[in-house]
Amino acid sequence: MSAVEAKLAELGLRLPEVVPPLAAYQPAVQSGVYVYTAGQLPMVEGKLPVTGKVGAEVTAEEAKDLARICALNALAAVKSVAGDLDRIARVVKVVGFVASASDFTGQPGVINGASELLAEVLGEKGVHARSAVGVAVLPLDAPVEVEVQVELTGA
Repeated sequence: MSAVEAKLAELGLRLPEVVPPLAAYQPAVQSGVYVYTAGQLPMVEGKLPVTGKVGAEVTAEEAKDLARICALNALAAVKSVAGDLDRIARVVKVVGFVASASDFTGQPGVINGASELLAEVLGEKGVHARSAVGVAVLPLDAPVEVEVQVELTGA
């Protein structure tokens, strides 16, 4: 077990299976020392635990928890191409999309779920640049979607 996966276990978490693509794309691709994930939905065992807009059918706190799941799914996608999460030199960028009710403006707090998980698991390597964007709708009526870019070590 890698040190990153051991840290996940210490936090009571486990790395899920890679979420299969919903369309014509790969869950993650490597280009040089970087791995780019596709947008990761908060899928748990092949299903979305909650659907709807944040600020309407979904609370900000529920959405923050869903963003954590998205980050876990992103780590699984990274591992699928990198082979070992201990190769992560740093998380470079996180982009989070929040399906938002028209008056909801708390997108940064929602995407903190993903950012905080990455920092908990990876320490300083998990601190990153980020965008948190409100959108009208996401695939499958998901409340949140997160994509991650990581830099790998050469080993």
